[in-house]
Amino acid sequence: MPAIPAHLVIATRQSRLALWQSEFVRQQLSALYPGCRVDLLPLSTRGDEVLDRSLAAIGGKGLFVKELEEALAAGRADLAVHSCKDVPMELPPGFVLAAYVEREDPRDAFVSARFESLRALPADAVVGTSSLRREAQLRHQYPKLRVNPLRGNIDTRLRKLQSGDYDALVLAAAGLARLGLDAAIRARMSVEESVPAVGQGALAIEIRAGRADLAALLAPLDHPQTRVCVTAERAASRHLGGSCRLPLGVHGRLDGGALLLSGLVASTDGRRLVRASLQGAAAEPEELGARLASELRARGAEAILAELAP
Repeated sequence: MPAIPAHLVIATRQSRLALWQSEFVRQQLSALYPGCRVDLLPLSTRGDEVLDRSLAAIGGKGLFVKELEEALAAGRADLAVHSCKDVPMELPPGFVLAAYVEREDPRDAFVSARFESLRALPADAVVGTSSLRREAQLRHQYPKLRVNPLRGNIDTRLRKLQSGDYDALVLAAAGLARLGLDAAIRARMSVEESVPAVGQGALAIEIRAGRADLAALLAPLDHPQTRVCVTAERAASRHLGGSCRLPLGVHGRLDGGALLLSGLVASTDGRRLVRASLQGAAAEPEELGARLASELRARGAEAILAELAP
């Protein structure tokens, strides 16, 4: 075990959920290393600041992590805590994901003040969501609904629902649970009904490469089962060129020594939707992710990817 530092700094976004997640990690580290002072460094990211355009239009999910990585590179912070689904599939040179904190519920949640489920919504009801992945699946399964984009933090989205701008929302269940907003959830959607985003529900801890001392300190926070599943999901996405422009969902689940991996690629309008599921060894998550990507391509995702190519 390396020497325990006197002080560690966690870079974090400023949203209530991001602060909750980083505070959770801070408390874990403080309990492990009581002699070490752990502080948060809240930062504003471009992804948080520009809310009138889609992520695809302003540069993608990397906009939620860039400022945090700059703080790591400058030595202003030692580690950064991210929602894993916001971390690009390819990290910039000089950075690594040192730990995956145990995953919360990876499913999507249906939220509405008046309706019990998506099936209960009338035609032309307005559903808000922040991701093309959810939007495409909603359009495919419920073509009579109006699916409108919805940016902003969880509290902002819930206020827009309460004000009547939307009849329902589809949000990540994990974020609601972490903020104590479980009561807002009318239904948790199965992973078959709404294939989750890559890494959804998991927290990723990023550090500068070469910090073996810090990686060793973070090792107790790493959850092996979460790492296996998320590694396979990220591998599938990487082999598909996954970005916020691609409606893509991948979900991994362990069953003993087996890893079950399912994925979905859709056109942005939801009219075409390709699914595949594979099983492989839990010890080879990268290989299974690559195989799933190849299977999705063979079943029709190749044509969808070609249309989305810049």
